[in-house]
Amino acid sequence: MSAQPLLMLDIAGQSLTAEDRQLLRHPGTGALILFSRNYDNPAQLDALISDIRAERADILIAVDQEGGRVQRFRQGFTRIPPMRTLGHLYDRDASAALTASHQLGLLMAAELIPHGVDISFAPVLDLDFGASSVIGDRSFHVDANVVVALVGAFIDGMRAAGMAATGKHFPGHGFVQGDSHLELPVDHRSLDEIRTQDMVPFVKLSDRLAGMMLAHIVYDQVDSQPAGFSKIWLQQVLREELGYRGLIFSDDLSMVGAAGAGCYADRAAAALDAGCDMVLVCNDRAGALEVLDYLDKRPASVVVPALIMRAQPIAVDESLLAAARATAVRLLEQRY
Repeated sequence: MSAQPLLMLDIAGQSLTAEDRQLLRHPGTGALILFSRNYDNPAQLDALISDIRAERADILIAVDQEGGRVQRFRQGFTRIPPMRTLGHLYDRDASAALTASHQLGLLMAAELIPHGVDISFAPVLDLDFGASSVIGDRSFHVDANVVVALVGAFIDGMRAAGMAATGKHFPGHGFVQGDSHLELPVDHRSLDEIRTQDMVPFVKLSDRLAGMMLAHIVYDQVDSQPAGFSKIWLQQVLREELGYRGLIFSDDLSMVGAAGAGCYADRAAAALDAGCDMVLVCNDRAGALEVLDYLDKRPASVVVPALIMRAQPIAVDESLLAAARATAVRLLEQRY
């Protein structure tokens, strides 16, 4: 039995080790996520990705490059402002904010794709209720309809450069105070409350999101399981009610919010059985190895293939990128 390529894993350094190469060739590996530790400069990134694709030509390569606090590649890339700066601008000038959001989506994607990166896990659709420090200014706004407008423009910008969008963190991470990297937060609101608030951007933009990432949060009025391990959230709500047909990613299974499901093999099984198409294991090589061993034994199932997320490069006029870079600088310096 050959494993399905259902795992996204990482590497430790700025070049591949012998073990990295072996894992990239494993049939259970479907994607690789890069972090700041994997990056020094654009030339080094080019060499690394060329080496990765020499081992596995069709692998999906991802990064978190959403802007603000979460931008893994900095030197040689434009600094992207936090998305909340777009929300602040929208409150003053909606038209200018929509234009700026499109520019930032275009810029982010157009700077990554030429280096061989397929996706940035963006945009964030969570609402900024002022409670969550881990979301905070990563959110575009607290008003769901404003988020829909700004995120829609950002997605259009990404598409204009050839990058697919991934919405996160379904069904919404902005209301709880807890950081799911460090604990398992619990949201006590009813499904109706979540539907009328957090879920609005996911519902209205679902057909424009090629990927969706789940939250490691328990919504205890809906299910006792975290959303990423919940058949109610994934199959009943996301697939059946929303009619979502894109690729569903777990969030990182090394996060404390996922630990309650058991060992890494159990966490992967829980996510895949609930309806995830790909699971992430980051910053824990032993955990990734455990998941690959599990995938070797797991019966094949129908999943949305990661290949639908591969970048489709589109040439972008340099004048558009120059204008987008100028917008990023103005937003960072609050000169709008």
